[in-house]
Amino acid sequence: MADSLPPLDELDLRLIELLTLRPRAGVLELSREAKVARATAQARLDRMETAGVITGYGPDIDVAAAGYGVHAFVTLEIAQGGLDEVRADLEAIPGILEAYVTTGTGDVLCRIAAASHEDLQQTLLALNRSGAVTRSTSVIALSVLVPSRVLPLLAAGPRRNASRAPAYREMS
Repeated sequence: MADSLPPLDELDLRLIELLTLRPRAGVLELSREAKVARATAQARLDRMETAGVITGYGPDIDVAAAGYGVHAFVTLEIAQGGLDEVRADLEAIPGILEAYVTTGTGDVLCRIAAASHEDLQQTLLALNRSGAVTRSTSVIALSVLVPSRVLPLLAAGPRRNASRAPAYREMS
C-alpha cells in the first residue's frame, strides 16, 4: 500500500468486498450497495487504484477449470548473479504462473500449472535447462486448502509497529 494512502476504512473495505463478490458491477451499483453517493464510490475506487491497492478488474481465471489441473511449487537455487537470466528463462515458460525471490535455502519460488504430469515434467525439464538454475526442488499440490484471498487481511487492519521502548508506567 502506498505511503500516501491512509489505512483502508470501512467504506474502502465494503467497496473491495462488493467488487470481490461481483467484479462486473458498475460504480452506480456499488454506490447503491454501499449506500454512498456515486461520486464518493468513484473517488474511493480512483484513490485505491492510484495508490496501487486495486490493481485490476480483469477476470480471475481458474486454471484447473481451464484444463491445467496439475499444480506444483518449485524452489530454485540459482547461480550467483543469475537473477536476470532466470527471470528471462521463467518468463519464456508458459506454465510458470508466478515466481518470487525468497530467503532461505532456495532463491526463487515458482508456482506452476500443467495439463498433466507429463506436461509438468516437461516444464520442470525446461526449468532445469536454464543456465542460472543450479538445483530445483518440486512439490505437487494435491488440493487447495485455503484459496487465494485478501479480504480477511484487509479487514484485520494495518499492523502497528511495536514500540521500541516499553510503555511508560506511572509509579504509584
